[in-house]
Amino acid sequence: MNAFDLASAAAFRSAAAAPSAATAQRRAQYNAEAVLSATPAQLVTMLYDRLMLDLHRAVAAQEGSDWPAARDQLMHAQAIVGELSSTLRIDLWDGGEGLLAIYNYASTSLVTANVHHDVNATRDTIRILEPLRQAWHDAAAAIPAPGHQASDLDQRRQQGGALGVA
Repeated sequence: MNAFDLASAAAFRSAAAAPSAATAQRRAQYNAEAVLSATPAQLVTMLYDRLMLDLHRAVAAQEGSDWPAARDQLMHAQAIVGELSSTLRIDLWDGGEGLLAIYNYASTSLVTANVHHDVNATRDTIRILEPLRQAWHDAAAAIPAPGHQASDLDQRRQQGGALGVA
């Protein structure tokens, strides 16, 4: 290989590794449209999915002693837990207060994980929240698709009330 081929190969690898600005823009537009067209229950599942992604990334960063990356992931996870807490309608569901207590515990664990570089606190948060993520996915899947002849209970579920989501 000559010098030109090496430079071309390096440029190609570099371009292939990072998405282009157009690709990033299309991805952002797709994500925005997905959020705007989602039902309240689907929004909750999206939040949980991103929360778990952040937590797993935080564990990987903590295990590698990459504390700035761990901090960023944990801070984003805290913001998601805060959003889940603030949109929880405890007045619509008997289990709402218990779920709020879990969110409060998770938030405190994430602060502990961040401040003390405690990977076990991050893992504990995953252990607590993963079953909830799965439960929200199951609940969202049980809601009839729009256009389905819905009963009163089905209509409340589509509005998020039966799930306790604003």
